[in-house]
Amino acid sequence: MTEPMILRGTVVTRDGLIADGVVSVSGEFIDWVGPTAAFPGGGADGAGANPAVPPPSDSVLVPGMVDVHCHGGGGYGFPDSPADGARYAARHHLRRGTTTLLASLVSASPERLLERIAMLSPLVDDGTVAGLHLEGPFLATECCGAQDPRFIIDGDPELLARLLAAGGGRIRSMTVAPETPHFAELAMALTAAGAVVSVGHTAGDFDTVTAGIAGAGGPVSITHLFNGMKPMHHRDPGAVAASLAAASRGAAVAELIGDGVHLAAGTVALVLAAAGADHTAFVSDAMQAAGMPDGQYRLGPLDVTVGGGVARLTTEDGSPGAIAGGTSSVLDVFARAVRLSGASLVEAARAGATTPARLLGLTDRGALAAGLRADVLELDPDLTLRQVIRGGTPVE
Repeated sequence: MTEPMILRGTVVTRDGLIADGVVSVSGEFIDWVGPTAAFPGGGADGAGANPAVPPPSDSVLVPGMVDVHCHGGGGYGFPDSPADGARYAARHHLRRGTTTLLASLVSASPERLLERIAMLSPLVDDGTVAGLHLEGPFLATECCGAQDPRFIIDGDPELLARLLAAGGGRIRSMTVAPETPHFAELAMALTAAGAVVSVGHTAGDFDTVTAGIAGAGGPVSITHLFNGMKPMHHRDPGAVAASLAAASRGAAVAELIGDGVHLAAGTVALVLAAAGADHTAFVSDAMQAAGMPDGQYRLGPLDVTVGGGVARLTTEDGSPGAIAGGTSSVLDVFARAVRLSGASLVEAARAGATTPARLLGLTDRGALAAGLRADVLELDPDLTLRQVIRGGTPVE
């Protein structure tokens, strides 16, 4: 049984800021959020009769981040590490503020995907991760990015049925190119299984992507908008424009890897202005090199070279390969959006926690509100992490 705790500082709620507020935690849940002066026994001066109320603080309190697209970190990857390594990767991100995480796989052979689903399933069952995300194999080879083209195949409803059966409800999202054969059937099966249809790694034109999003029949996300798709041109708007338009009208949630490598700060500002934080989800797309020194790593079956914190596929001639995932956390993306993209704390918290939690149907978390799971980050005024609390328990 965790000890009750009272946190004090600037509280970032779904609706605004509480300049001097309290987040009260009892057990695994938040039991009260509001101004310190209104807290029972808090007193108007913030000292009050309740000795449990801490003194005024410069802390910034935000919800724990929710990452719907993450391949690993801390030297381990979900597509290739053993169970202990996968747990360590999840722990790496937890210690950096991600209190809810999907474990993302990459395109691989059916046998390999089934093996990884079986290996990762216990991590879903014990709450280490919130579910699995399959990034492939029904993608466009032309826009495969750091996916191995050897394992990209046409949409196969029978294979999807096998993968979903093996997942037993643990697959929460799957990236599919809308132009792949049988897309409508694939989307229907994913929606019926409670998984998000994530449109991405697509060479589809505007009409194809728009139709795919409209026909998905359930929650839709855009796998790392702008990345894994052709650049937008004013006479050939393509997947970028179709995805941004869908997010702007509330038909999809756009993932953004706003780490300064995948996207410029101005691009993040554009999406937040057009689609709003309620239809934007910050993601890390992190791979095993997240939090590690520069050097040689793996992303599934492919070799990756990290230099200056940027992960790229290793090439024979040493030239820069395709960007191969990220090395940051969602909290890094959150902080960068505030510092460089003009996002408010409220907008950044929605995009980093509230919106991705809602996308996954996790109604018990993603915000600082009474009755929700006590996933709380305590930050310095400059948004540096001070403390992580997950389910009411401080994380070392």
